[in-house]
Formats: sequence, structure tokens, C-alpha cells
Amino acid sequence: MSNTQVMPANQRFTAMVGDKEFVLETGKLAEQAGGAVTVRLGDTVVFATATMSATPREGIDFFPLSVDYEEKLYAAGRIPGSFMRREGRPSEASILIARVTDRPLRPLFPKDLRNEVQVIVTPLSHDQENHADILSIIAASAALHISDVPWGGPIGAVRVGLIDGEFVLNPTIPEMENSLLDLRIAGTSEAIIMVEAGANEVDEETMIRALGFGHEAMQGLIAAQNQMREQVGKPKRAYTPAVVDETLAAEVEGKIAADIARILAGTTERPERDAAIDELRERLLAEYEAIGPASDEEPIPVKGVSEALDATLKKEVRRRILEDGVRPDGRDYTTIRPLAAEVDLIPRVHGSGLFKRGQTQVLSICTLGTPRDSQPLDGLYPEDTKRYMHHYNFPPYSTGETWFLRGPKRREIGHGALAETALRAMIPPEDQFPYTIRVVSEVMSSNGSTSMASVCGSTLALMAAGVPLIRPVAGIAMGLIKEGERHAVLTDIQGMEDHLGDMDFKVAGTERGITALQMDIKIAGISEAILRQALAQAREARMHILGVMLDVIPAPRTELSPYAPRILTIKVNVEKIGMIIGPGGKTVRAIQEK
Repeated sequence: MSNTQVMPANQRFTAMVGDKEFVLETGKLAEQAGGAVTVRLGDTVVFATATMSATPREGIDFFPLSVDYEEKLYAAGRIPGSFMRREGRPSEASILIARVTDRPLRPLFPKDLRNEVQVIVTPLSHDQENHADILSIIAASAALHISDVPWGGPIGAVRVGLIDGEFVLNPTIPEMENSLLDLRIAGTSEAIIMVEAGANEVDEETMIRALGFGHEAMQGLIAAQNQMREQVGKPKRAYTPAVVDETLAAEVEGKIAADIARILAGTTERPERDAAIDELRERLLAEYEAIGPASDEEPIPVKGVSEALDATLKKEVRRRILEDGVRPDGRDYTTIRPLAAEVDLIPRVHGSGLFKRGQTQVLSICTLGTPRDSQPLDGLYPEDTKRYMHHYNFPPYSTGETWFLRGPKRREIGHGALAETALRAMIPPEDQFPYTIRVVSEVMSSNGSTSMASVCGSTLALMAAGVPLIRPVAGIAMGLIKEGERHAVLTDIQGMEDHLGDMDFKVAGTERGITALQMDIKIAGISEAILRQALAQAREARMHILGVMLDVIPAPRTELSPYAPRILTIKVNVEKIGMIIGPGGKTVRAIQEK
């Protein structure tokens, strides 16, 4: 008797986005995962699973979501170049794809969910034509949507290019070489919830139109996922919600609301405000510990009292911004904190720049190298080297804290890549400036948008090093407080406003247009009117910051540092090339050795 099994059949769903067909399949792979989906575009295939733990994780006050993108070089028919000949730590590209997948998924989970949810995305095939990052977002969304995991999706995602003055949906990797825009956008059927873009000085109106174009185009992908859910979706699993003691929260708010209002009204400086809040917290906790429980009651949890204080603080900060028009440090909606810039702080390095905005301070250092210093890339994409690199470091002292140094985290990789994107289009081409360029941004102090400060610091360092930037670049972070129909768009958000607000919207660019854009929101979506207002305020702020920077160094230096390498380019008559090579390459080898 045979015990041969027949593989289960895939169930297939399709969506047309422009003139390209996306194929979503489920049913054959990973039957024990909560949800498992493959998404195919051309011959690029991405596989995603979504699984939730059976019970909540005890003792935490956050939602434990992990999203991993497992890059496998077999997808492009390659063997890893490492000594072990297997994939090691995630590449920068895979970390960035994991982040861009995580960001639109996270806001749509229930706020009171404490079960661990793990999304794992694996590219199975890469055709070197179609990007895998957009497919990663779609596959993760579809896997969650058909799974038993509670989630408020689905979401769609597209890439928008700008080629010969026309928007192009999901341009191929070769097509992107001629595009002025690389816009990745994700959202629900109602609104945009994530944006990641690099651009070559695209104006604000064009960016708004591109966002609308992309959001409309993704609707077919959302419809396909809803069809999947109807036909093959699992019932959503019940979970034990994190309980908020509403009685205790109301009691604590009644006790401290006046004190919170007094502290916020009386202190605009962060250290004094934090100290006053900490003192209030200690006094409140001591009061509840002194009361103790009645003989037949459970003790009042310290964590619940502290969370009630934080909720009261958040409520009052947001109320003051919306109703009184006053931010925690006393600014109005559009005022930028005090700015300062400086170059040439560090001897021997090839270029250095220090940028300060309020309590945020970043030191950027530029190093120039020869073409052989370019970074080799061992990933799925066709590019094999990179000549311009930006690295961002966020040490614990920048926030007055302590923790183990264990190399750059995902956040640092992402912030470094954003600043790199902001300046990439302004780096001169290799035939005009044949150097490898590395900029390292060291965060010295942090209170709001160090990534945009590193854009400014990098511009200063590059100009001081004599890199002939096409135009200088500056960046600013915008925020949002929204309650019902009321909203306030905030220029230059600080840490508290980022933590307690509804949007983190970072815009970098030159005087002519946008070079990088990143948006994450914590609410269901924002309108086009709010996007327009945020971009308009960001442009005004960018012009002001550029003015401060150009007062310090109005143009790139015409001479390189004496410590930088010198590269001389010699043009040789084609008839003389054979003489340089010599018999069997003997002459050119001798030149290289000397």
C-alpha cells in the first residue's frame, strides 16, 4: 500500500496594477503558520508568514511585534561570498526592507494586544527586474489578513517613479535609473499610512500628485486581499486584552491633573520639566503605597498608577497644543528651535560639520577614498558596489542614558539610509569627482529628529571636505496632533511631541525641491489637506535652515584637505594603450606595484 501524499493545491488570486499582474497564492506552503502567502510579479516571488503566540507575554506594556526579511541569495542564483558560504547577519538592504514592511503594519494592530506576533518574509526568487520591497509589504499584509491574527488591514503598496515627466507604477530596476522619483507608499483603502521616498529635487505639488496617484493604484491589491479573506481566511482568534483599570486611571487623573497643567505651564525646558514630572510620579507612587490594600483587596499595581500619570500627561500636552496653541517648550506651531552650525572642528579628518537644533546636536565627519574603497554589495539587487555611504550612530549618552554598545540597531541603519538618500542625488557623478565618499554622523545630543540633523551635518561636512555638491541639502521633521476634526501640524518636533503625537513626517531637500521623504503615522490615515500643509511648512523651515548653514560655509571648498588622497585622471591616446599594458600585461603590473 502506498503512503504517498499529494501536495495541497495553491489557491490563486490576481490584481492588476497599471499594466502589471500581481499573483497572490496560498494553501501549499507552511500549513502550520497562522497565515502564509506568496506574491509574484514577473519572476520575483516573495513568501510571507504571520503567526501569533497562544498566550500574551506577561509583564509588558507594549505590543511585541517582530517583522523579519530573510534575504536568501539563492533567489538570484548566487552563492554567498562569505567564508561560510551561507547568509550571515542581515544586509543593510534586508534591514531596510524589514523596516519598510513593519511600519505600515504596526499601526493597524489592536492597541491592547500583548501576544507575540511574528511576520517572516523570504524572497524565493528575484528576477533582477522587479523590486522585492513592495512585494514584501503586500505579502506580509495578505498573510496577516487571511491568518487568525487580529489585525485591521489589509494594506496595499506600490512604487511610483517619475520618468520623462510621467508617473510610472512599479517601474523595474533598470527603469529606475532614469527616474527622478523613487516613492514607496502603503495604505488602506481609505488613507495613506506610510511613505518612503528618494527624489531628485521634486517639487511639493508633484509629490502630492504622486501620493494620490499611488494610493489610487493600490486599491486593486486591497480588493484581492479581501477576496482572499472571504474565500480562505481563518476566523480571527480571541485574545486576552491588556486591561486598563479605568477607575484607577480616573482617580489618578483627578489627583494630578492640576499639577500636570501647572508643570507644563510653568516649565518650557526639558530637564526642569522631566525633573518635575519625576518628582510628581514618586510622590504619587508613595501615596498609593502608603494607602495599601484593604484586607479583601488586591494591591494597587505600581505600573497602573504610573501608566495613569503618563496618560494624564499625554492628554494635557495634546489639549494645550490644540486648544491653546502652545507646545511643551512654549513655541507656536511653525517656530523652529534655535539653530547653530560650524565646520572644521576636527583636525586631520577630510571634512567635519556640527549642526545643532535645540537640544539635538549631530557631528558629521567626511572621509574621501579612492575607487577601490567603494563598498562591495553581496545582495539580491544587481548593484555590486556603492561609492557614497552614510553611517549614523546613536550612542546612549545622547539621551543621558546607559546601555550596552552592540553595533548599530535597525533604527540606526534606517536613519543612516534616510540621510544617505537625502544627499545621494546631490553627490557629483564619478566622472566629475572620482572619489569614494563616506560620511559618519555621530549623534551628540538627541531631542527630536536626529536623522534630519544628520542631513544638515552631512551637508556641512561634505562642503568642508571639498566635495562639489550640486546643491546643499537640509531636513526637518514635522508632527501632527489630531483629535476628531481638529488638528495641528507642528514644525520641528521634539522628543515629547514625537512620542505623544500622531505623525512623524521627515522632509529633506534643496532650495529647488525634495530629495527624501519619510512618513509614519499612528492613526488610521491622514488627508491630502494635512499632507499639503505639512509639506508647505516643511519647505519654509528648510529654506530657513539652509540660510543658517550657508552663512557658515556658502559653497563647497575648492581645495581638498591636505590629508585627503589625490586622484589624477590622465587621458591616453587609444593607439598608445598597448604600450601601457605591455607584453602580457607586464608594464601595467609594474606600474601598479610601484
